[in-house]
Amino acid sequence: MRIVIITAEGFIPCESETIARLAELPDVRIHLRKPGATPEQLRQLIERIPPSAYARISLHDHHRLAVEYGLGGVHLNGRNPLPPEGWEGLRSRSCHSIDELARCTEEDYRFLSPIYDSLSKTGYTAAFGERELAAAAAAGILDARTVALGGVTPERLPELARRGFGGAAFLGYVWSDPDPQSIRKRIDKILCYNSSLTKTSDMTR
Repeated sequence: MRIVIITAEGFIPCESETIARLAELPDVRIHLRKPGATPEQLRQLIERIPPSAYARISLHDHHRLAVEYGLGGVHLNGRNPLPPEGWEGLRSRSCHSIDELARCTEEDYRFLSPIYDSLSKTGYTAAFGERELAAAAAAGILDARTVALGGVTPERLPELARRGFGGAAFLGYVWSDPDPQSIRKRIDKILCYNSSLTKTSDMTR
């Protein structure tokens, strides 16, 4: 599965080093999401990240910086519904209903949320029932370009794969403890579950 790691909203210690390490991992894409940050604050963070990691990064706000630094993708949402003029990199988008997901046909991948109760937002509870998701998958709306977001943990990856999701996005699970060692252990657990999922899939072909 495609694994997306969304950064914490606030700036944390050793963040640029953590992002650089994440960019070296297989099947991992980093979403740089700092909704309250100024362009200058984002610029400072980007410049602390090795340019070799830029292709693996998608930016949620101040999209002109993605053009300026040659980042790999931009993420579209209510704040930023359109990519920068002339943008040729990856496009992703946030969707919060099956109807919205069905309308988003031009993006390389789409987030659908919240799939489970959020780990980072109080009161942000699962919005989709099992039958609704199954119907969307049967109709080809929920497909390999759909990334599950909201309350996702490594243990839920097999279930998400069975439901037809092509990826999973992690936010609260990764950053609940900002200690770099704790983050590393959580990332390792995600990759371990995803690797097991891939091996199981290969064996059933």
